[in-house]
Amino acid sequence: MLDWRRLLSASRQRGDRSEPVDPARSPFQKDFDRIVFSSAFRRLQDKTQVHPRPGNDYVRTRLTHSLEVASVGRSLAAGAGQVIAGRRRLPPDLGPAEFGHIVSAACLAHDIGNPPFGHRGEALIQEWFATSPRGRAAISGLSDGQRQDFLKFEGNAQGFRILTRLQNWENAGGMRLTAAVLGTFSKYPRLSDAKLPPGPAPAGARKFGVMQSEAQIWRDLARELGLPETSPGVWSRHPLAWLVEAADDICYSVVDLEDGFKLGKLSFRQVEELLHPIVPDGRRYHEIREEGRRVGYLRAKAIGRLVEQVVEAFLDMEPAMLDSRADRALLEMVPARPALAEIARVTARDVFVPDEHYDISFGADRAIAHLLDRQLGSARGGYDGVLECTDNVSGMTDSFALHSYRESMDSFRRHSLGAE
Repeated sequence: MLDWRRLLSASRQRGDRSEPVDPARSPFQKDFDRIVFSSAFRRLQDKTQVHPRPGNDYVRTRLTHSLEVASVGRSLAAGAGQVIAGRRRLPPDLGPAEFGHIVSAACLAHDIGNPPFGHRGEALIQEWFATSPRGRAAISGLSDGQRQDFLKFEGNAQGFRILTRLQNWENAGGMRLTAAVLGTFSKYPRLSDAKLPPGPAPAGARKFGVMQSEAQIWRDLARELGLPETSPGVWSRHPLAWLVEAADDICYSVVDLEDGFKLGKLSFRQVEELLHPIVPDGRRYHEIREEGRRVGYLRAKAIGRLVEQVVEAFLDMEPAMLDSRADRALLEMVPARPALAEIARVTARDVFVPDEHYDISFGADRAIAHLLDRQLGSARGGYDGVLECTDNVSGMTDSFALHSYRESMDSFRRHSLGAE
């Protein structure tokens, strides 16, 4: 059974002793600050959330989305922590505020490993290694696990790599975040080549979150937190990771409606009807005249209502989490689940940007393929060389990736003309 005292460990990587939890500025608050001031986090301001380069300053980027998720995550964790601290008789220095700091920091970093062009970028990197001659050749001599790291390239695993290895102190601990925050960040505690048992994968194993290059770092972290390996290459999820997932799901579900309205993809009446099951009309709502402000009011109230429902679901599921039996996302267990399912259906149809839009409008497919080909041509050989290639390309912002591609193609054309 998982132990909250171990799960809330403030120890850092490389054998550092656990820091005291100072109420003025705890180790978990320091983690939040380290993430905020990192270059990897700052680059999220120019990475696609849902709408690439929309030309509308209101619409979210990965940066604003991450800040909103951190805010919701803090509320979720503080509400749950208030009960857990009493239920499990935790020390006074591990109260609701520390739960909130841990989850808020993990939420802030949850998209830090995403490549340019959102999830389309992930798919394009996977496709390049699976289909391009140079990509296939580069991974042909690697172990199965190493090959899977690239064939299933995953922003979550790249994020763990950034936090623990690449950012700040290369090869000596990354940002040196606390064990509690790193464990909470890890929504998918499994290796890319893990052999899953038959049947639907549990929530924490639907994707992979640790590359072979960071496997030992993860094993040491899991040992510190007391997270058991439930099957080869798959570990039990940190209970607070469920709240990170819920905060992310709440934000993109409700906020996608608001962004869709701002971009003219959804009418005010559509948004109102979709959110009404979660937020019944209130007196103040009818005092608001302007439609944009009404949508903002509904969005805020819907998030507040969902926070309440998720906290209740988390507290109900906590015993199963501690026994490593939990396997359903928290938003699948709340009263608002039917309304959220309808929101997901409508936004997928009317709001989300189709994959082909990235390729036709921006040349994302050509840009990613060219940049990977160029990076691999100058990289060291073997697994480390291919990692260096994906580190460089996935770390690019949307604008920088497009600029680098176009500049390279212009240079190629100039040289071709000069040679004629």
